[in-house]
This record gives sequence, C-alpha cells and structure tokens, in this order.
Amino acid sequence: MKRKYYPITVAGCARELPLCPLNDRVQIAGFVLLGDPALTTACAAALLERAPEYDYIITAEAKGIPLAHEMARLAGDQTYFVARKAPKLYMTGVTEVRVHSITTAGEQRLCLDAADAERMRGKRILIVDDVVSTGESLRALETLVGQVGGVICGRMAVLAEGDARLRSDLVYLEPLPLFDADGNPLA
Repeated sequence: MKRKYYPITVAGCARELPLCPLNDRVQIAGFVLLGDPALTTACAAALLERAPEYDYIITAEAKGIPLAHEMARLAGDQTYFVARKAPKLYMTGVTEVRVHSITTAGEQRLCLDAADAERMRGKRILIVDDVVSTGESLRALETLVGQVGGVICGRMAVLAEGDARLRSDLVYLEPLPLFDADGNPLA
C-alpha cells in the first residue's frame, strides 16, 4: 500500500505530512518540527505575533521543545521550561502529573524540578505545543502549572487537530483534520 500525504502550508512553509494509522478507522498526519529549523522559526515568529504577555513559556518534552526554544530566542527570553517525561538525576523536589497522549502508547508522566517550579510561582505562563489534538497533554501541563502556583495566561499550538480546532481557549496557526482509513479528511 502506497503511503499517503496531506499537503499543508503553515506560517508560509509548505510541507507534505505523512498519514499514520492511529487505529483501523482513523489516521493522523505526522507533523514534526524536530529537524526542520525553517518551519520551526516561521511558526515561532507567527505564534509570537499572537501571543499574550507572558513571563515564561512551558512545553512538554519532546516535540514542543524546538518551538519553545525558538519562541524564547526570538522574544529575547533567557529561560523557558520543559516538563520532562521522567525525573532526571539533577531534579529535586519533583512535581509530576500523569497523561495519556494519542501519539504515545501507555501512560506518561510530566515532571518539573523544584527550582523551575519556584521560578514559575505567581508568574504568567504561556503553554505551547506543536499539535493539540485530544487536549490531554495540554490538560496535564495546565495541572502541572497550577500545582506549582503558575498563572496560565495562554495556550498556543502550531496545529489544532480534529475537535481541538473548536477550542476557544487555544490560539493556533492552522487546523489539521483527522483522516479515515483511506486517507480522506473526516468532517
């Protein structure tokens, strides 16, 4: 069977996204910023034009990291935060939440170090990610930020997949449909 692709233009960058089976009936388009600096920079700049005032950016490990990094760099920020998938040896006083993502099998964790948590307390935190679909990862980040006393000032993504495009609390650059088993966009 020949692989199908979905053409999309995001922040002026045209890409062909491979369709990937989620199950027997539904496919998703694979969108990856990792390794694509032109796309990452263009998306970061476009999101910053629409971003609310914030003190810090946070994202989940791993696909949102280049976006958060580039947004921070373009904005002249010195710090952004990454919720890690597991505690690292250098982390102390870890705050964690559990999450189920559609692109990763099984339960995941998102963790913050106590030093990062302290810097976020009382600050305006902008949550960013590459793609929001079910909203589970976003919800986990919201919970994590709330647990450490941060104030969520906005939620941004490059793409809003499926029903996520209907969210009024999410700023995104382009909608991304889900696809049936034959590669046709679902309504």
